[in-house]
Amino acid sequence: MEAQAYRSYCLENVRAHYDVVLISGGEPTWEKEFVVDYAVADPTDQAALASAGRALAERYELDGVITWTEWCLVPVARLARQLGLPTTAPEALQGCRNKHTARTLFARHGVPSAVSVTVRTEREAADAAALIGYPVVLKPAAHAASMGVIRVDTADELPAAYPFVAQTAGHGVESTDVLVEEYLDGPEVSVECVTYQGQTTVVAVTRKTVGMPPFFEELAHVVDANDPLLADVAPVAVAALDAVGFTDGVSHVEIRIVDGRPRLIEVNARIAGDMIGHLVHLATGVDLARAAADIACGELPDLTPTRSQAAAIRLIYPAYSGTLTERRLVAEFTDNSDWIERVTFHRDAGDRLVLPPDGDMYSARIGYLITTGPSAEIAKTRSTEAYRHLSVQVTPA
Repeated sequence: MEAQAYRSYCLENVRAHYDVVLISGGEPTWEKEFVVDYAVADPTDQAALASAGRALAERYELDGVITWTEWCLVPVARLARQLGLPTTAPEALQGCRNKHTARTLFARHGVPSAVSVTVRTEREAADAAALIGYPVVLKPAAHAASMGVIRVDTADELPAAYPFVAQTAGHGVESTDVLVEEYLDGPEVSVECVTYQGQTTVVAVTRKTVGMPPFFEELAHVVDANDPLLADVAPVAVAALDAVGFTDGVSHVEIRIVDGRPRLIEVNARIAGDMIGHLVHLATGVDLARAAADIACGELPDLTPTRSQAAAIRLIYPAYSGTLTERRLVAEFTDNSDWIERVTFHRDAGDRLVLPPDGDMYSARIGYLITTGPSAEIAKTRSTEAYRHLSVQVTPA
């Protein structure tokens, strides 16, 4: 249900312009209305993915292949190369997937980033943190969605934090290392970019609300077509993409503004999650999902803005872990609020919700609501107002 809640707009937008064949890890359900055919194969298994890709290529003339799933970036790029289709080099995407490699490339190319040290034991982590200076951030070298990422303010907190991070890092495919990094203290944004044959266009900037310290759960996002910050962060985002060798596709570049200057967190070589691509479409009219498909097919995407407004998403979490018993938005409120673009719940009564540190965004999030407005402030104010009309009941664990 979560895949449908957050990615169905991508498939729907692409289907509007292309015939789509799908490779899925299981029998498709909601996806079937958007595809003409499919093959079942584990997309993270290179041999299985290649076999499924060849089978589909025998039945159809394939023009491109894309993924918006972080774990599949490198295997799908290799598949595209095997089929002779456009792609960013798999080696470059491996660099994006490994945060240590990316930090090294940022430093080599003069992109402002964070001090970062790779460690494999708690003792090494303690030494690195002492060298960098507290507070520090511990994170898996190759994971996604802020899973296993934690801020550590003092040396006394590190012995409890390290096993939490190491356990998540241990599930990594590209790397099982842990990174100890300088904490970048400042507002967090992401820069949504489109790169075609090595030339990058910065489409939008997303301002983020991050909470649940010492973790980094994303609570809300807002995109404003007229955000003045875009001019400041665009050059750094482009420099970061050039540094890692990203040549073709849509990307989501995360940055923190420290003392008024952009500093790189990471490059995500795919369309953003949390419906950010949909917010960009609502705010600017630029369709990032369509752009990703165009580039995968070797076509220059149309990035002409056709709207100039703002859109905000508020992610719905429980106040504490437990069992969900009710979730709804007051009907009378939605009926009189045409600026509520959508309310989506992907958790049902009876589902167990687990917040960090025992859980993560996937095990805790109930759904989201999206609002629009002529400016970021109005879209956010409307989001807060809609949130007040939510009824969420949870029985504590």
